[in-house]
Amino acid sequence: MNPAGHYLGEEGRTKSHSSTSIAKQPAENEKDRESGPIVSEEEEVSSSTLFYQRYRPFILAGVAAVIIGWWISATVLKATRHRWIVQTLFAWFFVLVIVFRFIPNSVITKPVGRVWETSVQGPFYTLPYYTRLALGWLCLIGIVFGSAFGFPLEENTNYGDRAISVLGLFVFQCCFYLSSKYRRQVPWPTVIVGLFLQQAIALFVLKTSAGFSIFTWIATLASDFLNQSKAGATFFFDAETISKGWFFVNTLAAIIFFVAFVQMMYYLGVMQWLLEKFAWFFFKLLNVSGAEAVVAASSPWIGQGESACLVRPYVDLMTESEIHLTMTSGFACISGSVMSFYIMLGVPAQNIVTSSVMSIPASIAISKMRIPETDEPVTRGRVIVDRGSTEKYPPANALHAFSKGAVFGLVVAGQILTNVLTVLSLVAAINGLLTWIGRGFGIHALTLQLVLGYIMYPIAFFLGAPRDELIRIARLLATKLIENEFAAYTELIALQHTDQALSQRGFTIASYMLCGFANLGSLGIQIGVLSAMAPSRAKIIARVAFSAMICGFISTLQTAGIAGMLV
Repeated sequence: MNPAGHYLGEEGRTKSHSSTSIAKQPAENEKDRESGPIVSEEEEVSSSTLFYQRYRPFILAGVAAVIIGWWISATVLKATRHRWIVQTLFAWFFVLVIVFRFIPNSVITKPVGRVWETSVQGPFYTLPYYTRLALGWLCLIGIVFGSAFGFPLEENTNYGDRAISVLGLFVFQCCFYLSSKYRRQVPWPTVIVGLFLQQAIALFVLKTSAGFSIFTWIATLASDFLNQSKAGATFFFDAETISKGWFFVNTLAAIIFFVAFVQMMYYLGVMQWLLEKFAWFFFKLLNVSGAEAVVAASSPWIGQGESACLVRPYVDLMTESEIHLTMTSGFACISGSVMSFYIMLGVPAQNIVTSSVMSIPASIAISKMRIPETDEPVTRGRVIVDRGSTEKYPPANALHAFSKGAVFGLVVAGQILTNVLTVLSLVAAINGLLTWIGRGFGIHALTLQLVLGYIMYPIAFFLGAPRDELIRIARLLATKLIENEFAAYTELIALQHTDQALSQRGFTIASYMLCGFANLGSLGIQIGVLSAMAPSRAKIIARVAFSAMICGFISTLQTAGIAGMLV
């Protein structure tokens, strides 16, 4: 229980009680007495919901019938038949939500829980800790080697290349363990499960059409939703400017709109419900807090700035490990709003979607190995902080919450704009200085990109890239880290139209490894967004930001290495 949140909650109830007492003072005006009984706000609310309470079964049954009718129609129609998997999951999820409004959850959870506890959990936890840990490592090693050597080879690939990808995965984990801030407190079960899930997602998405269809639909849905911000941006700019995809216009407009929408969802209680579900699931599976779970799971769909806004009330209460994981997950993925740009460039959609999804558990495992949790997070296991107690002036209604969220979104957008501008300008200044120094040695193009290109050479090797393409892939990595993934993807597609085009294996690995926001420009975005949400944690945010960027960068490299095992 959070003492601060409890105290604020008591203070809010005290103030409410005082204001209620004042409101109940007898009226002095005789006309008010003759006007009839005064109906309280609670009574008005009760009368307005009386109709729903009385006819609730019929209303929900009608909604369920409409959903089922839509599902049947959408499945039969030729125009939407190819999306039957997504439509089925979407429709029957909401039907089950309606059904469980009348059926207690215990009808399902109790039998499943008993079977799970008696047949799996009970026997497993009777084993010693190190025995359970050894079994976990065996399962992880089994799925890694099974993925690398259990599928037939594809064109221009041999088992030696796949073996190098496996070796690279091992080297990356060793480096993170050696650089861990608290080695003795590394949560190995979290690391093992996270890496196992990364491998399992790769198999599900790369080797089954159902997995790819589901995740593509989720990404498209998020992208379409964020694209609605273009309607507001078009009011200030012409359609031609919007179509250019400028960061100042499109991305910042999407952030402002999304922040406002999230604040309205908080007012309506939707976000609190989602936080509880994510908190329970990830607490059981990966033993992370609810705030960490929501940010990590939402990063591939809505982006690094917007995903942090999902847990805005809790950012100021995050531990150092939580902040590090929040930033790492943002760096490890790209958002649905920019995914369409890369697909239009010519990058395969399957590679982008798979890379982003695989990076969710990878970012959790890597971040917890780098900075393990040493404190007790506020949102571990369940949400215990009331959002209403964290606001001095809470909104009056949903529209007011949306308006207040838009104002805060403008503050966040301003922080992003200034930080990105200054970071990229600093990189340009450093490149200018290096070029001036390099000319004294006869090097006329000495830049950070050139230096990092050679540093990234061994990293490209451990990804399992073809030997004759290592330097080209290493330079793409340097471009992504110094500039951004958009510039790197543009360079990759341009390279494929020259006589130095990458092979199919090299192109696949490159498309996976570039799929992340880990670059110096995004470093400014992360610091700006989180500092605006939690000014009191600004020093910690600035201190762990670079570490989180490197962890996010390696997360995408691990994803590329795993893709190298399967192609």
